[in-house]
Amino acid sequence: MLLIYSSPATWQALTPGEQDQMAREHAALVDELVDAGEYVSGNALADPVRSRTVRVRDDAVTTTDGPYIELKEHLAGYDIVYCDSLERAEAIAARLPEARLGAVEIRPVMDLKVMEM
Repeated sequence: MLLIYSSPATWQALTPGEQDQMAREHAALVDELVDAGEYVSGNALADPVRSRTVRVRDDAVTTTDGPYIELKEHLAGYDIVYCDSLERAEAIAARLPEARLGAVEIRPVMDLKVMEM
């Protein structure tokens, strides 16, 4: 899973044309990965101010608005790709236009049937 981190201030500093160009670059890479059979799924995520955090402690449920902690960068979206190696995932992550503005974290998805990490 390629976790895309972004800063709202950095994104807002881009011109509408630059934002559109980044969206087109991302879409073109997704199309390429689909054609190669490496793309599984992905989505952009809403602004963290629209999120909720839920915790259960001693059977008591608490819900708070927003993310758990204040961050300058937040999880803005993700892409799930099927790769033969970590090196291939790194190569794909480096091509995401969002990597130029924020960061892309690579996190292998666990097989819950065997709980392999």
